[in-house]
Amino acid sequence: MDKSLTIRPMRQEDLESVGDLDALSFAEPWPKHSFAYELTTNYSICLVAADTNNQVLGAIVVWIIVDEAHSATIAVHPDHLHKGIGSCLLAQALLFSAERGAVSSMLEVRRHNLAAIGLYQRFGYHRVGIRKNYYKNDNEDALLLNLDQIDILELRNFVTSNCV
Repeated sequence: MDKSLTIRPMRQEDLESVGDLDALSFAEPWPKHSFAYELTTNYSICLVAADTNNQVLGAIVVWIIVDEAHSATIAVHPDHLHKGIGSCLLAQALLFSAERGAVSSMLEVRRHNLAAIGLYQRFGYHRVGIRKNYYKNDNEDALLLNLDQIDILELRNFVTSNCV
């Protein structure tokens, strides 16, 4: 990841940019008010990757459900893909999740989103199921991926080596 980028907590002033990024990244973006809601809960981890001008280039929302980190959404601006931003967002969100008691993680991903599946597999996620017709705009199936054990030491090493 470019050293001029920072992974930091999402703030109110980021919401318009995060909503725009989500709309640019997904066929079924979240309603913009959803991100504002996430900032008000005590079970959400909301992070952004921002450049030195505070331009949001990536965002992630993870829900802590009992002892599991559920990756709800992650997006990187199309002009900044394949630069490590998604990896750093995911690693940092998993670290924060572990600090809040999560020991495992799960998520849904479009069956044909090979780039995202590759990212998750590099972090140790594996397929545990399918949610048929999960995505309403085109009825694409979602793969259900699980990370059985969040490895805090490995994530810290990753973040230290790649994200700061």
